[in-house]
Amino acid sequence: MNQPIRIGLVGIGRAGYAMHTAELASRRDKFCFTAGCDCLPERVEAFANEFGAKAYTNIEDLVQDPNVDLVDIATLSCDHFAHAKTALLAGKDVFLEKPFAMNTAEAEELIRLGSQPHGPHLYIRHNRRFEYGFEMVSNIIASGLLGQVFEVKLTRNGYQRRNDWQTLKAYGGGQICNWGPHIIDHALQFCGGDYEQLLGDLKQVAWLGDRDDHVKIVFKGVNGCVVDMEISGGAAVPTPEYIVYGSRGGLVSEAGGFRLRYLDPAVELPAIQVHPEAWPVRPCLFSNPEQLPWVEEFRPLPQEGDGTPRIWDALYDTLRLHKPFPITSEQALKVIRVIERVRKDSIF
Repeated sequence: MNQPIRIGLVGIGRAGYAMHTAELASRRDKFCFTAGCDCLPERVEAFANEFGAKAYTNIEDLVQDPNVDLVDIATLSCDHFAHAKTALLAGKDVFLEKPFAMNTAEAEELIRLGSQPHGPHLYIRHNRRFEYGFEMVSNIIASGLLGQVFEVKLTRNGYQRRNDWQTLKAYGGGQICNWGPHIIDHALQFCGGDYEQLLGDLKQVAWLGDRDDHVKIVFKGVNGCVVDMEISGGAAVPTPEYIVYGSRGGLVSEAGGFRLRYLDPAVELPAIQVHPEAWPVRPCLFSNPEQLPWVEEFRPLPQEGDGTPRIWDALYDTLRLHKPFPITSEQALKVIRVIERVRKDSIF
């Protein structure tokens, strides 16, 4: 039986402790913490006591620990590049929080360092790829039930006068680097993997720092689908997370699942032609009065299971069973390129 993968956690804060350690509590047969690192000694001491791990206050020492197989980086966004580079140069595999770099040049360097045939390897934590809602929408689209999907609206919004480090440029903050990598990754998947055209804009509305809290990006995908995405900390009126329009139906997210309306695939629609007698000769034929065979249903989201933490299972399967990791370096790089382009075209 394989031994658990030994993790050195770098950054014992909201993401590293509140998310990563909690997600792995039910996966101790697959992963264990053997080291922890944080710039605050009290944090790393508490972590070391809880997990029986070695305590470090700088990453340079942690990456030399022979009892660390995987360096899990959950530090400030602005530090991701330097910390990941340090670990990769030390020969350690890296699991890196989003955004995995601040610009394309940094991203490309990390990919080069983490793509060597015999290792080390870089894995990007786009855990929202495992979100049940995203999976369900993707599967419905792929089934063809809605016909040819021509537009998708993606939204994550609310209103909050946020004032933590995520609002500050100095630390790599901003909504486009917070929720942005997740939803941009979703958008690119709905675009067919890439886009032909892009229009983006960033604004600061309610957050109290000096970074964007409202992100608007519209893509025209290589598959012809238009994806309109919005992430906002300054939107007082909430809107559905998902709306999908297809040639034979559509869907909208509601509490607990999705409302679908589509043409019954079991009913063959009669052939019709444009009527030669149009307005004003026969005004009653201004529109087609046929009754379409609509089906309406509600599909609930799973109420059990781990959802996004399943990324750890995929990572384990990659490291131990040599299965391909579902988030490729090229996909993650495209996300960084979108962020860089939108920032360049905006005031932030």
